[in-house]
Amino acid sequence: MIKRIAIALLILLPCTAMAQTFPAKTVRIISPYPTGAGPDTVARLLAEKLAKGWGQQVIVEARPGGNGFIAIDAVKKGDAHDILMVDNGHIAINPSLFKRLPYDVEKDFQPAALIYRTDFLITVAANSPYKTVGELIAAAKGSPGKISYATPFVGSPSHLGSALLEMRTGTQMLHVPFKETSQMVASVGNGEVSWTLTTLATAGPLVRAGKVKFLAVAAKSRLPAAPDIPTVLESGGPADYEVNGWVAFLSPRAAPAESVAAINAAVNRALAEPDIRERLATFGFTPLPSSGGELQKLIRADTAKFAELVRKTGATID
Repeated sequence: MIKRIAIALLILLPCTAMAQTFPAKTVRIISPYPTGAGPDTVARLLAEKLAKGWGQQVIVEARPGGNGFIAIDAVKKGDAHDILMVDNGHIAINPSLFKRLPYDVEKDFQPAALIYRTDFLITVAANSPYKTVGELIAAAKGSPGKISYATPFVGSPSHLGSALLEMRTGTQMLHVPFKETSQMVASVGNGEVSWTLTTLATAGPLVRAGKVKFLAVAAKSRLPAAPDIPTVLESGGPADYEVNGWVAFLSPRAAPAESVAAINAAVNRALAEPDIRERLATFGFTPLPSSGGELQKLIRADTAKFAELVRKTGATID
């Protein structure tokens, strides 16, 4: 009898150990964002909180480039101690945008934790003749193909959101894609491009430098971090026009459920802390503590939504 109990305990030991000892070594958060970018800063803030709670080192590795493929590939075949930081562009847009995608969101990864949402704003040069979104739309209707908008790359949330504004307003504008968000916003500031759809975190430095200004936020309500900026509707644009992005942590598909649950719980605890919430607010980010199941539903809903938008815009990449 004692022997059978001992054997049973030995069988249960690995699972119990995983639940109690994760993480057992250094945890890596690998992201496709350049060092210093908004998401990268958030990753480092969370890494500090997670390391303190777990008693293990948590490091952030920035691996930008290649449409996020470099970072994604680094985690795809990793273990429970590898965490991938990505946004809705990588996991909800790319599957419809790319004819050949080197990863499968459902097969290669599992949702670990939703981190935050960021709302996009219509941004023009500080000396732009357009004072409202209504004036910008009127100019586009009066001169088809003349008003231009900048985006970081084809198929990005900024691109699809801008194309959506064209469709919602019956206008035809000129799309000017760039390779980096910094170049994109700078092009608007120096008058090369009429407007862009970007975030508080991305355009904030040039707004403070007096190079660009925000006309409106593409959301149902004004941002708590920038209450003086009207919504698109308040600025003369179409109703129910919303463009936002969200950032999340994914774990490799091979990671045990216990480790994924531990990541989710730790991130949710961190997002509830006042200092983290305050720092996110400075970027215009809204913390979104959620379960893995809720993140999974969001991924599937956004994948379907963007698939339809990609089809309408005809945006594809080989």
